[in-house]
Amino acid sequence: MAYSITQAVKDSINRSPFISEMLMEDVISFSNLAKHLQPNIEARLGCDVAQSSIVMAIRRYAVELKEKKNIKKVGAMQYSISMQTGIYDVNFRHGSGFARNLEDLYSSIDPARGDFLNISVGNSEISLAVSMKHKELVKNLFSDLEITHEMDDLVAISIAFDGNYIMTPGLIYVAVRKLAWEQINIIEVISTMNYLSFVIDKENSSKAYSCLETLFEEER
Repeated sequence: MAYSITQAVKDSINRSPFISEMLMEDVISFSNLAKHLQPNIEARLGCDVAQSSIVMAIRRYAVELKEKKNIKKVGAMQYSISMQTGIYDVNFRHGSGFARNLEDLYSSIDPARGDFLNISVGNSEISLAVSMKHKELVKNLFSDLEITHEMDDLVAISIAFDGNYIMTPGLIYVAVRKLAWEQINIIEVISTMNYLSFVIDKENSSKAYSCLETLFEEER
């Protein structure tokens, strides 16, 4: 029974990253959390569970989470943060016409002039984020593809690292977590070897820029 309670508590906590974070930061009451989780734990186990047993399982898991919290390695790298406005984001249903027109798209976009372009190709759909001035070009080139979603006038916040940041465990999690705490919705996440970019709505751009800048200062 003790093992089952432990697993049920872990599963319940893991369903809410914010609870995990509060446990790691020692800003949540074990007894209050146990009371909150008790109905779910009892439903999972199919029996009554003493609140004290849940508190004990939470306490053990909190220690485990703190031992795993070793992601403050950002400060070892130099980085810069930039913001680019005027981004058009569109999703197409996958089709053969996309590959045929890629060369024309690439030949019209010049990152050296400040143009923005990111393409993510999935099994059934294609996501494309590009500078707004190329919106009509994109729509004309891929007019035979079905648009499933599109958004105008977005912002891309990019973090350029001087090293291979993708080998730093938890770094993307740290950034995404901070934006989530600030209720900032992420429309696209773009990751390359030394760059991490978030495409978000214009309304939250200044807030997102500030919280990411502050976050990395805190992580030094």
